[in-house]
Amino acid sequence: FVKATGRIAQIPMSEAYLGHVINALAKPIDGRGEIVASESRLIESPTLGIISMCSVYEPLQTGLIAIDSMIPIGCAVATDTILNLKGQDAICVYVAIGQRASSVAQVVTTFHEEGAMEYTIVVAEMADSPATLQYLAPYTGAALAEYFMYREWHTLIIYDDLSKQAEAYRQMSLLLRRPLSLSRGYVSAYIPTNVISIADGQIFLSADLFNVGIRPAINVELLRQTQSNPLPVEEQVATIYTGTRGYLDSLEIEQVKKFLDELRKHLKDTKPQFQEIISSSKTFTEQAETLLKEAIQEQLERFSLQEQT
Repeated sequence: FVKATGRIAQIPMSEAYLGHVINALAKPIDGRGEIVASESRLIESPTLGIISMCSVYEPLQTGLIAIDSMIPIGCAVATDTILNLKGQDAICVYVAIGQRASSVAQVVTTFHEEGAMEYTIVVAEMADSPATLQYLAPYTGAALAEYFMYREWHTLIIYDDLSKQAEAYRQMSLLLRRPLSLSRGYVSAYIPTNVISIADGQIFLSADLFNVGIRPAINVELLRQTQSNPLPVEEQVATIYTGTRGYLDSLEIEQVKKFLDELRKHLKDTKPQFQEIISSSKTFTEQAETLLKEAIQEQLERFSLQEQT
């Protein structure tokens, strides 16, 4: 049964959505009751013009060295980034498209356990959902993120993943006899070109790199970071400084990860001033560098003794 409302497609808006799992029509699917909202927003809202936008001047730390050090995101990658934003006054919208219900439930459970659902909204359309709803889910997520953005919150939206929306779009297009081309693995394919046309910066991930165990799957040589273990910016600074200043040259490749893990712990336990300086000033000062050098030298001596025994 279809009923005309006389209005352009829109969804209700409210801060009460935080902590909930909803579908593409903004209806809660987590069994926690209805959400009361007094406002609404068009699913496809006009965007701001380039002139009215301010330039990106404040980075949003993801906790992933491969991204934060080379391709900073303006104020997995996916779940790790959301976990890293705890306590940073940011709102996250996680859009799950065409995934198994068990996979989405696992992500939501992780968010609950880590306290991330307090500032996160999950929009989910499962693999068995109609193609129209899978196509609509990213727009619903974007509308929710924009609602908080216009209220001057730092807002992060993550789509996991848009390839499923592209497949849903292809199904809809075939019904309309307008088939689309889906060329996987090429920057000129449907999704990359659409994202590049609207985004200030892009990261192009490789499925081949992911399948051989390089994660995040960014082609920047072999940079490996443990999943669900995002690093705060001060630990990223320490890691990059240690590597670029030659302190790791005397170690075997298989020793590097262990050394860096122990260095970060040693730095946190014995030089808490380092974290305070970086987090408060957002600057790598001479004092911070001195503290870091001392911690590295101490850890090199400890590590050498450990390996000898």
